[in-house]
Formats: sequence, C-alpha cells, structure tokens
Amino acid sequence: MANRMIEQAREAVNRLTNMGQASNEERERQIAVARNVIQSAYQQSTPEEQEQLEQLERQIENHLK
Repeated sequence: MANRMIEQAREAVNRLTNMGQASNEERERQIAVARNVIQSAYQQSTPEEQEQLEQLERQIENHLK
C-alpha cells in the first residue's frame, strides 16, 4: 500500500510541476493535493520511502520559489 501511495505522491507532484499556465486557485489546489498525498504516504512508509517523500516535498518547495 505504501508503494502505491508514494506513486500517487509522485504523480501529484508531477502534475503540479508540469501545470504550465494555470490559475492561482488551481495551482493552490494542486499544491494541497500533493501535500496531502505525501502526508498520507508517510504514515505507512519505511525510512527509505520517507526519504523519497522528503525529496518530493523539496520539489514542491522549489516549485514555489
């Protein structure tokens, strides 16, 4: 289950980073979705998987800069 959640987190971050020109409202919604999926994945992940999730969080932060 955790691996599927990590895959969903990756997909959510990819959608966010590949949005192109989107409204602020849509961008904020995608950020919230990505962060929620990452947080859900943390609960059932191994330390190695948590490291992958941390990298995804950093991608979101870098995208916001």
